[in-house]
Amino acid sequence: MTENTSPRRLAEIYFACWEAKDFAPLRAHLAPDCVFRGVFGVAHGPDEFLQGLGGMAAATDSLAVRARVADDTDVITWFDLGMGGAPVTAVANWTHVVDGLIAEVNVTFDPREILAASA
Repeated sequence: MTENTSPRRLAEIYFACWEAKDFAPLRAHLAPDCVFRGVFGVAHGPDEFLQGLGGMAAATDSLAVRARVADDTDVITWFDLGMGGAPVTAVANWTHVVDGLIAEVNVTFDPREILAASA
């Protein structure tokens, strides 16, 4: 594994793309069978993964990474998400890397304030 494909670096790329609302650079770092699981749904493969993330990014008002912890295959990023005019929500994002590619992302947070703001 090189520094460019470490879980920490891949998480940095993931969040930089989200902040820029440009996911073209992320596609090359996704495994062909990647899976995203989150509060609002599940996505399989790069196309669904990026489509879902793009939808989240479009509704994102702010994103501030608070902490990132990584080892050889996993990284957890704790961040604050402002979305849909709702109060900022704390989010945990677990990214699993296999052979230098993002294989799985699991995201968890309490969506109640975001859902209430969009109602």
